[in-house]
Amino acid sequence: MEEQFAIEMLNITKIFPGIIANDNITLQLKKGEIHALLGENGAGKSTLMSVLFGLYQPEHGIIKKDGVEVKINDPNDANDLGIGMVHQHFKLVECFTVLDNIILGVEPTSKGGFLKKEDARTKVLELSQKYGLMVDPDAVIEDITVGMQQRTEILKMLYRDNEILIFDEPTAVLTPQEIDELMQIMKNLAAEGKSILFISHKLNEIMAVADRCTVLRKGKYIGTVETKNTTMEELSSMMVGRNVNFHVEKEKATPGEVVLEVDNLTVASKVHKNNAVKNVSFNVRAGEIVCIAGIDGNGQTELVYGITGLEPAKEGHVILNGKDITKAAIRKRSTSGMSHIPEDRHKHGLVLDYSLEYNLILQTYFTHDFTNEAGFLKRKPIREYANRLIEMYDIRSGQGAITSARSMSGGNQQKAIIAREIDKNPDLLVAVQPTRGLDVGAIEYIHKQLINLRNQGKAVLLISLELDEVMDVPDRILVMYEGEIVGELDPKTTTEEELGLYMAGAKRDEVAE
Repeated sequence: MEEQFAIEMLNITKIFPGIIANDNITLQLKKGEIHALLGENGAGKSTLMSVLFGLYQPEHGIIKKDGVEVKINDPNDANDLGIGMVHQHFKLVECFTVLDNIILGVEPTSKGGFLKKEDARTKVLELSQKYGLMVDPDAVIEDITVGMQQRTEILKMLYRDNEILIFDEPTAVLTPQEIDELMQIMKNLAAEGKSILFISHKLNEIMAVADRCTVLRKGKYIGTVETKNTTMEELSSMMVGRNVNFHVEKEKATPGEVVLEVDNLTVASKVHKNNAVKNVSFNVRAGEIVCIAGIDGNGQTELVYGITGLEPAKEGHVILNGKDITKAAIRKRSTSGMSHIPEDRHKHGLVLDYSLEYNLILQTYFTHDFTNEAGFLKRKPIREYANRLIEMYDIRSGQGAITSARSMSGGNQQKAIIAREIDKNPDLLVAVQPTRGLDVGAIEYIHKQLINLRNQGKAVLLISLELDEVMDVPDRILVMYEGEIVGELDPKTTTEEELGLYMAGAKRDEVAE
């Protein structure tokens, strides 16, 4: 008897201007399995899932459900077929409650057309209990953590009785603890007979939860393997086409003068009445990488805002190369030698409707290189500069320099920001989660760039939530907990366990006042 597949995508081809996103790809999902989809940034993973969810129509190929060919014209068709999707960037209404978001579009009403929320609430609480999701239905989305927002998205699918669940990069924004919890939730779902497609490029997660893994590279199908018979090294070379070094190679640091000095900095919080950053002092010297580690939401974001000028400091001073820049404008900080890879690439990193080339000169367009005496942009030098960075940083886009930033994959948007910020040759680079959402090949490249900057005698302040990155890249680790620096660790001598204790607030150094 032949195997029962819940979903089969056969010979799918999807073309966008200048790029074949999916080139004759076949993917088969068994009932009750967790099937990972692995590939570099821009390999076509999200596109393939968007075809299954009815957001795109393929040029060629067919989709079968339970062995029968189906036509999925839009997400409503997908929902009717029991296919649900949690997107990489959540689709939630910020000012609605969890419950309202879950029932949106399938609201239970009485005969008179009035909303009947009691039944819905009961069902949501039952589902939440059954799968270990623990969500408060009355909480408002904008007040809850990213991990809880994600659980809301999962409940949205379960509430609609979806049998096939698509997770697009579900762990990109979660803390290590939330990732462990999500993995358990996925296993619970599969045990209940749900079939899960899981897009990721985090190899350790795929090895931990997936039964099988399909690998895509540059839009083509490379192969499908059973995870119990493979290794992380094998998967990474299928994905990137070469062997990847998981460990950062670097010589001993030789720090020089202090480049950044943060002195008793206090920054207010937008979310609550307390200060988000409380009286923090530290410095970063030339030729070293200092990492601020901590669980998300302990003041790292506001600390960066205070240093880079996105929010005003309440008290204290920020000194760059001996000059006080606490109240300096953002452009002034930029021209004084500071570069910033921001946490939110859409909000603070790019102008999404500008072309790639214009995004690459956002901070230098006013210089003589790119603007003439009359104040007009010099198009030829801009194009040449953009092409040089695209080549150097392997920024992949359908139409090169003129591609709109919005149409690029998340990882390639990130590479564009990193290229722009590092190429300014800054004295200080503030890099906030620079490798978030990137594949192993790109992460390896970016870590090399950070080490190169350090070796050229530049100062790097890295803010990261990834434990392996925190342990591997920096020369010093400062741990932030509830707005304060609670410890300084040496990555060569500390352990992940010790780091975890500091991050959770269970351990702290009493710094002599």
